[in-house]
Amino acid sequence: MTIALYPGSFDPVTNGHLDIIKRALVLFDKVVIGVYDRPDKRLLFNTAERVALIKGATRGLNNVSVRSYSELTVHFARKVGARVMVRGLRMSSDFEHEFELAMMNRKLAPDIELVCMMSSIQYQFLSSSLLKEAASLGGCIDDLVPPNVAKALLAKLGTRA
Repeated sequence: MTIALYPGSFDPVTNGHLDIIKRALVLFDKVVIGVYDRPDKRLLFNTAERVALIKGATRGLNNVSVRSYSELTVHFARKVGARVMVRGLRMSSDFEHEFELAMMNRKLAPDIELVCMMSSIQYQFLSSSLLKEAASLGGCIDDLVPPNVAKALLAKLGTRA
């Protein structure tokens, strides 16, 4: 059984993330979504909320589990038995960042492979940061996130689309 880890902050999970998860399930027997507990970012949702949102968004998908972690990602990958890490790429700036991460992870854990998946065209522009900004200003985000995430975002931000 091949287990893949899809790590990230997921603040919040978007339809772009779900697209990568569903496509990874075609390639791997199981996908563990790793919600990083301590990203160097200003978060809107705490770790428990991000985990709950992803669990709600992936309900009904077989062979997906969601766990939070706070250690080095390659250590967490080994802990969950993942031999592969999955990452989504939207544009060239993503590539540069992911390339740096990949080289460091290769040095730290040469036994764990990286698979980068190109975002589907409808999600090339989508980032959690842009999504939060649009939602905070009353923009319609319904087709960008799962319904449970749209509801949570609007409640958290106190806005109406």
